[in-house]
Amino acid sequence: MATIIATTRPLPLPEMELAGRQVRFVHAEAGAVPDGAVALLSTAVDPVDAALISTLPDSVGLIANLGVGYDNIDLAAAAARGLLVSNTPVVTEDTADLAFALILAACRRVGQGERFLRAGKWNETGTPPLGTRVHGAKLGIIGFGAIGQAVARRASGFGMTVLYHNRSRKPVQANALSARYCKDLAELLAAADIVSIHAPLTEETRHLIDADALAACKPGAVLVNTARGPLVDEDALIAALETGHIAAAGLDVFSEEPSFPEALLAMEQVVLTPHIGSATAQCRTDMVQRGIANIAQFLETGTIRDMVPLGRE
Repeated sequence: MATIIATTRPLPLPEMELAGRQVRFVHAEAGAVPDGAVALLSTAVDPVDAALISTLPDSVGLIANLGVGYDNIDLAAAAARGLLVSNTPVVTEDTADLAFALILAACRRVGQGERFLRAGKWNETGTPPLGTRVHGAKLGIIGFGAIGQAVARRASGFGMTVLYHNRSRKPVQANALSARYCKDLAELLAAADIVSIHAPLTEETRHLIDADALAACKPGAVLVNTARGPLVDEDALIAALETGHIAAAGLDVFSEEPSFPEALLAMEQVVLTPHIGSATAQCRTDMVQRGIANIAQFLETGTIRDMVPLGRE
């Protein structure tokens, strides 16, 4: 008899054996997880809410999430059902690559310049749009976990001054990266030329960057978000972009994905990407392998390598 693993969406997974048994992956359409399934393999963009968790058969003991973030899962509901939850913390370098790509693209108006060329305006006017210097700038990093630190490492190659704001000070990591701690978010925002967001999404951090935070930013600052869309009040950001207080933005995440504010489409100074922080062939392979490894360990020992704490929603 095969081991059944339900998935929240169709995934190109190879045939395999786990714990000596053949595995059958079953797409749980409309959340219908079949009886006998031992785990739910979800992606970070698929909601695993209390309603879905309440319908899981008793055979399910693990929600294995493909992604380092897990705000798509109702952790309180999972805890109430006695479920374990795992994630895949293997996206650090790829996400940091994208964050820095957006820093460069937003500051140097790469998208706008390409559209300028494609529209034939180079021949007409010969004056492409001017951007903002990146090398030597002050980079403010909000959230100094693995990804934030990886962005700081990249910043060192550009001779940037790195500031960071985090729930707690990280002196060892900060010293290694020559980063200065800002206890107050407003202090970082007032000083940074470029702000890059890498905080987790919690009820406390939702709309962390709101109208007041944007007003506290240095005039002409550039904002980049590769973390989670709801960390930023999108209406407030649009207003700040319209006035020019925020000069440009690079956004990979949005509050209501896959939907996003139509107003952003008309803004030449904004670079938009469709949540592709981990979207390299190598990273996606690493994520699947890590997710499957968590399931295999769960089946063999009842434990998982990448345990998500269930005590915090």
